[in-house]
Amino acid sequence: MVDEIVKVIQNEDKKNPLTDEKIASILKINREDVTQYRLLNDIPDSRERRKPYLYEDAKKILSKNRNISDRQFTKELNDLGYDISRFVASQIKKELLNSVDIVKIHDEPVDCEDRKEDNETSKENGLSFKEIIGHDGSLKAQISQAKAAILYPPHGLHTLILGPSGVGKSQLAEAMYNFAIESGMLKSDSPFIVFNCADYADNPQLLIAQLFGYNKGSFTGADTTKPGLVEKADGGVLFLDEVHRLPSEGQEILFYLLDKGKFRRLGETENTREAKIMLIAATTENPESSLLLTFRRRIPMVIELPPINERPYSERYDIINFFFTKEAFRINRSIRIKSDVIRALMLYDCPGNIGQMRSDIQVACARGFLNTLDSKTDTININLSDLPNHVRMGLLKVSKREPDIEKYVDKDMVVYPNKRNKLLPKEDRYILPDEIYQFIEDRFNELKEQGLSKDNIYKIVGNQVETELKRFANNAKSNISVSKKELREIVGEKILYAVEDAFNIAKQNYKNVQDNLFYSLAIHLSAAYERLKSGKTIINPQLDNVKKEYAKEYTVAKQMVDRINQDLNIMLTEDEVGFVAMYLRTFSTGREKSEGRVAVIVLTHGHVACGMADVANKLLGVNIAHGIEMALDESPEDALERTIEVVKKVDEGKGCVILVDMGSLITFGEIITKRTGIPTRTIGRVDTVMVLEAVRRAIIPDATIDEIAGELDENKTYVGHVEGVKDSNKLPKAIVTICITGEGTALKIKKYIEDKIPGIRNRLKIIPIGLFNENEIDEEIKKIRGKNNIQAFVGTIDPKIDSVSFIPVEEIMNGEGLQRLKKIAGMDIELKSRLKDVITEDLILCDIDVSVKSDIIDNLVTLLEEKGYVDERFMLSVYKRESMGATWMKGGIAIPHGDTKYVTKPAIAIAKLKEPIFWEGDLETDLIFMIALKEDSKDYMLDLYKVLTDENIVKALREAKNTAQIKEIILKNTIPAN
Repeated sequence: MVDEIVKVIQNEDKKNPLTDEKIASILKINREDVTQYRLLNDIPDSRERRKPYLYEDAKKILSKNRNISDRQFTKELNDLGYDISRFVASQIKKELLNSVDIVKIHDEPVDCEDRKEDNETSKENGLSFKEIIGHDGSLKAQISQAKAAILYPPHGLHTLILGPSGVGKSQLAEAMYNFAIESGMLKSDSPFIVFNCADYADNPQLLIAQLFGYNKGSFTGADTTKPGLVEKADGGVLFLDEVHRLPSEGQEILFYLLDKGKFRRLGETENTREAKIMLIAATTENPESSLLLTFRRRIPMVIELPPINERPYSERYDIINFFFTKEAFRINRSIRIKSDVIRALMLYDCPGNIGQMRSDIQVACARGFLNTLDSKTDTININLSDLPNHVRMGLLKVSKREPDIEKYVDKDMVVYPNKRNKLLPKEDRYILPDEIYQFIEDRFNELKEQGLSKDNIYKIVGNQVETELKRFANNAKSNISVSKKELREIVGEKILYAVEDAFNIAKQNYKNVQDNLFYSLAIHLSAAYERLKSGKTIINPQLDNVKKEYAKEYTVAKQMVDRINQDLNIMLTEDEVGFVAMYLRTFSTGREKSEGRVAVIVLTHGHVACGMADVANKLLGVNIAHGIEMALDESPEDALERTIEVVKKVDEGKGCVILVDMGSLITFGEIITKRTGIPTRTIGRVDTVMVLEAVRRAIIPDATIDEIAGELDENKTYVGHVEGVKDSNKLPKAIVTICITGEGTALKIKKYIEDKIPGIRNRLKIIPIGLFNENEIDEEIKKIRGKNNIQAFVGTIDPKIDSVSFIPVEEIMNGEGLQRLKKIAGMDIELKSRLKDVITEDLILCDIDVSVKSDIIDNLVTLLEEKGYVDERFMLSVYKRESMGATWMKGGIAIPHGDTKYVTKPAIAIAKLKEPIFWEGDLETDLIFMIALKEDSKDYMLDLYKVLTDENIVKALREAKNTAQIKEIILKNTIPAN
C-alpha cells in the first residue's frame, strides 16, 4: 500500500500536491489509512510537499518588490500555477519578509487601497494560538493540526480533542474558535456554544433534549417547546466536552447532523431542521471504545494533548509563573514564591494536569493571603507550608533533580498584579471563585473586631476556608469513570436501587468508603439474586473467620443485607452477609493487601478478550483481569506460549483462573501448570458477565483459586443418567469422554464437543469419566454400558472395549473426529440443507461497486431490514461491534454482525464486491457475510464456518457470475462428502 501511495505522490502536480483525501479517493481507500501510512513512513503532507516549490517562487516575487500587496502577491502565485488563498499567501509573505533570505532589489509604490488591504491582512493572525504556552514547543504539532482543521476548505474539519482531565481541551477549542474568526472562516458574530455532556449523563433523554431541542409534551416535564444547542450553534462552533458521556442514540443523531446537516427536535416526527455547525468534541476516554464508529468516521481531525508530566520544564515553569501572576492580579497584591515552593511545583505528580496545578496554586495563595492580612507588607509570601500536602511531596523526588531544573529553582519568584492575556488550559471545576479572597478578608476583620487573638483568627478562618479548598483539590482525584447507566445495563434497575440503599448505609458508617464497593456489590448481588431465583445456595468458607476478624464490618454488612432483603423481597443468607463484610473490609480502609490475589485471564478467538477484561477492571476499579486474543489463523502452540508468558507475569502467588471460549484452548490450563508450576483452573465458557463474576470473586480477601473456579464452573450439571432400560438396542445412545488426568479434563472435552456440534445432546448422551486404575475404569464403563448404548470413546486413552470405536482427542481438535461423531449421531444428512433456512437469493448482492466499508454495511443491513429479518436498531449494533475490532477472517472475508436481540428471524446477507475494499487497516475483502442470527443459531454458524474456511469454496464464490451461483455453491458445499 505504501508503494501505491508513493507512486501517486510521485506523479502529482508539485505545485498543487494531492491531499490525503484525494489520494484516498484515487486508491479507493479510507483517508485515515492514507494519513496513517504517510506518517509511519515519514512522508510529508501536501502542504509540506508543496512548500519548497512555493517558497522558492514566493522569494523571487518578494525579491523584486517587498511592498507588494497581498492581493497582487496572491495573483502572481496563482498565475504561476499555485491554487492558494489570499490568507495563506499573506502568511507566507509575512514569514519570508521576516527572514534573511529575501534580497531587497527595489521598493515600488503601493496604492492606498492595496496598503489598506495589507494593514487588514497583516495583523497578528492566529493570536489565540500564539498566546497558549507551548504553542511553539510541545504543542506545536497540535496547534498546527488545529489551524489546519479551521482552514480546511470549505468550512473546516470536525475535530476530536483527546487527553486526560485538565490538559486544556476546552481552551484549545476556544482558541480554535477565535482563530476561525481571525482568519475569516467565521463571521465575528458567529456563535460558540459550549456543552458538557457529563452534566446530564444520568438522564440521557434530557441530554439529547438539551442538544437538539424538544417539542411540548415530548417527555415528562416538557411543558413548552424549546430549541436546542445545535440550533443556537448554527453558523458557528459547537463544543461538546466529555462527549463519551453522550449516549449512543445521541451520537447517532449527531452523526446524521454532521453527515446530512439535518436533525429533528425530540418529539418531532414530520419537520426536519437544518444546521451548519463545526463540531469540536473532547474526551478523556479511548474513542475507539467509547464512541460509535458511525460517529467517529465523521470526525476526521483528531488532536491529542499531552499530560503536564510530558511537557518540558521550561513550559511548566511558565505555567506556574502565569498562574501566580493571575492570582496576583485577582488579589491586586504582588506575590513572592519561595524557591522550595517552585521546586515542589516543578517536581510533584499532578494527575489532574494543568487544571489541578491551577487549583493547587490557588490553595497556596489563599493560605498565603490569610497569613499576611495582619501584617504591614503589601507582598504575599508563599512558603512551603502553604502548599497542599501532595504538592510538598514533590520535594522528595531526589531522582528527578536534574541539572535542567536547577536553573528554574535557584531563586525566589516574584510576580506583580499585571493583567496578562496568555491563554492557558482551564476548566471551571479547578477554579476557586473570586469571592474566596474577599471572604477571607471579611471574616478576618470580623473576628479581629471581636477581640480574638491572631492565632485564633488564623485557626478559625483557616478551618472554614479549608473545607472549600479541599473540595476543589479533590476534584482532580481519579474516580471510577463507569456510569451507573452502564452498570444498569448489566445488573438491572431493581438491583441498582437496592445497592444504592445499601451503599448509603456503608457511607454512614465509614467516612472513606470507596466507589469500588458500589460496583462490586452490584455485580455480587446480581449473581446472588439469580442464585436465589433458581433455588441454588452458596457457602462462604471464610464466614467464621469474618465474624471473628471483621466484627465491625459484619455488623454493618448485616444492616446492608437487611435493607437489600427488604428492597428486593428476598432472604439472603448469613453466608451472603459474610461476603458483603469482606467487600466492606476491602473497600473501606483504603489499604492494599500485602498478600497476592488470584489473577483472571480471558482467552478468546478474535478481538473480544481485552474488551471484556477492560470492562471488568473498569467497573470494579482493579487490574486483575488480563485479556489474550488469539487470531483465527494463529496456531494453538503460539497462543499457548503467549499465554504462558502472561501467566508468569501476572501470577501473584495464588494462581490464575483462565476463561476460554472453545477449541484447543480448554487444555491450556493443565499444560501451563505442568510447565510452570503455577496453579491454574480453566473454565470453558466466557462472556462479559462471566468475567465480571470472576473478577468480583478474585477481589474478595482470602479467596482461593479453587473457590472461584468451583463457583464459576457449572459443567457438572450436564452429567445425567437414564434408568429402567435394559435391551441394548433400545438403550439411549451415548459417547464417553475419558482422560488420563481425571474427570475435569473429560468434562472440558465434553463441553468442546457440545460447542462444536450444537444439538448433539438431543441425539446422544456425552458422559465424562476419569481414569483411576484398570479395575476401577472397567467397573465404571460396565455401569455405564448397563444403562447406555456406548457408540464411541473420545479422549486421551483407549480403554480397548470390543465393538466400541475410539476417537483420539487430536482428531476431535482437527475436525476429523467431529465428522465421525456427527455420523454416529445421524446429523450428517440434516446438515446439508440447514443453511437453506437462512440464505436466500434475495439476500445476495453480486458484483457490487462500493469503495468504503460503511457503504456495504449500510446496504446489507438495509436489505435485511426491508425484508423483515432485523429491526431498525440492528444497524447501530453492527457499528458498535465493528468498533470493538475487525470482523475479518483469513482469506479476505468479512463477517460483520449485530446484536441477536434485534434479529426478528435468522438470516445471512451476502455481498460479492466488484473490487476489494479495505475493511480494517490494510486488511482487504471482497466477500462480506452479514450475520443476523439468534442466540440458538449456532448450527448455522458451524456450517458457515466450514464454507468460509474452505479455500476451494471461497475461490468458487469469487468466480461466481450471479446470485444464483453464489447460493448454489454455498448450499452444495455445506458439509464435505463422507
